[in-house]
Amino acid sequence: MTSRSAANGLGAAAMRRNVEVKARLRALAAARGAAERLGGPARAQAQAQAQAQAQAQALVQADTFFHVPRGRLKLRRTPDGRGELIFYERPDAAGPKLSRFTVTPTDDPDGLEAVLAQALGVLGVVRKERLLYLVGQTRVHLDSVEGLGDFLELEVVLTEEQTAEDGERVARQLMKELGIEEEDLISGAYLDLLLAKGEPGSPGLAGVPAPGAEPPHCHPSPGL
Repeated sequence: MTSRSAANGLGAAAMRRNVEVKARLRALAAARGAAERLGGPARAQAQAQAQAQAQAQALVQADTFFHVPRGRLKLRRTPDGRGELIFYERPDAAGPKLSRFTVTPTDDPDGLEAVLAQALGVLGVVRKERLLYLVGQTRVHLDSVEGLGDFLELEVVLTEEQTAEDGERVARQLMKELGIEEEDLISGAYLDLLLAKGEPGSPGLAGVPAPGAEPPHCHPSPGL
């Protein structure tokens, strides 16, 4: 096996999987109440004690997307000055779909963004505030996305033994319990919705320092 094929094989093996659902929220407060009810009883004793202190983890995120030949590549920033580089592949289809992804952390998101922007070009930025709930093996996200509104996202984290069909069954059951209808489902990413509106976003986010990028990085690059 050549070094190149070995590297490709390693990358494929390292990709994690989940089944995802994204939907518009009609009522954020109602969805939050449903997520809290679902999250509490499913936890073990120690987890339930932690849940009593904080039903949801509040996250502030800015995701900068870069031009890539396949899948999506984004650098996620958080208010603590850290970041994560995330590559993922999933079909642009409404309803539950399989996503394969890799994540690597960075303590220098400014430097990493500068290199990626020069090498690949910036496609756009998504800014959001997220409430995270854990319901069994599923991450339930209640997202308030700047320029778009409120959304719900499910990420059913699959074990090595589980199939995509297993994850879809879990997702559809949670959709029922959370009151998500088929007409609420959306395909693609938040960035796709922003670009369709002509709003590529900008690097800053309330609570997240803006990177030291030049103003052109606030606009989508040509192509794609």
